[in-house]
Amino acid sequence: MRIGIDIMGGDFAPKATVLGAILAYKEIPSDCRIVLIGDQQAALSLLAEAGIPADHFDFVHTEEVIEMGEHPAKALTQKQKSSIAVGFYLLKEGKIDAFASAGNSGAMLVGSMFSVKAIPGMSRPAICTYIPKEHGGFGVMLDVGANADCKPEMLLQFGVLGSMLMETVFNTKNPKVGLLNIGEEAEKGSILTQATYPLFKDSKDINFIGNIEGRDLFNDKADVIVCDGFTGNIVLKLAETFHDLTVGKGMHNEFFERFNYENYGGSPVLGVNAPVVVGHGISNDIAIKNMILLCKEMVQSKLTEKIKARYN
Repeated sequence: MRIGIDIMGGDFAPKATVLGAILAYKEIPSDCRIVLIGDQQAALSLLAEAGIPADHFDFVHTEEVIEMGEHPAKALTQKQKSSIAVGFYLLKEGKIDAFASAGNSGAMLVGSMFSVKAIPGMSRPAICTYIPKEHGGFGVMLDVGANADCKPEMLLQFGVLGSMLMETVFNTKNPKVGLLNIGEEAEKGSILTQATYPLFKDSKDINFIGNIEGRDLFNDKADVIVCDGFTGNIVLKLAETFHDLTVGKGMHNEFFERFNYENYGGSPVLGVNAPVVVGHGISNDIAIKNMILLCKEMVQSKLTEKIKARYN
């Protein structure tokens, strides 16, 4: 197994990314190789500074970086020697088995959709995030930003993708799927949620438990929470704020500590032909480590192959 990590991506790259790769190296099996994609000399200097032999890693040198504020599609087209563009090339060609970056999230989405591409039969890929539960464990929510406008059949596919992630990677049997809405009744909500409800109810591919409200996000009512990307991104940013507020006010709360992004590493892009993980721009070394470990779990579980089998 070969996991590619963009060492130039993120606010604290390349130091945080290389240090995160070192932490991940200590936890992965011997048959797993981490491929550092980016400025090779910078990576070698950081490894030497940390006293880590360079032969613990593989290197793919790149000369360009897609900055956070750049237009995703233009940057990928114009900077084909960038770490993100090269990472997607390696993934498409099968030279790495998974690719992760805490860099420009738009470029990561564009690369996912137009380089490795969506799995045939999938309407649109979705970004998934983790939702801590009050009494332990976590659920997943999707989409959280890839698709601001959705159709009912897209939401149904998101429900299937989330269920397969929970079953395959996190060993949750028959995960409960809830449709995020403003009320539990079937007739409540927007035109989108009203049209989606019967699709969920009639589907034999998911364990649909009905509509759920915002107050149900952190209880055990649903394991998979489905919504359009516009709603999901707002919920995600609000949840992250809970953690930031408690830390900023000097408060320690065990539950809100579980909202810390670094615990989860990154968000999987589900529905594309290879494992892709998008990290937070402010990722530190711990977040990078967990992002790499998530890639390992996605490859080992053969999640992508199982999704392909489901839709082919």
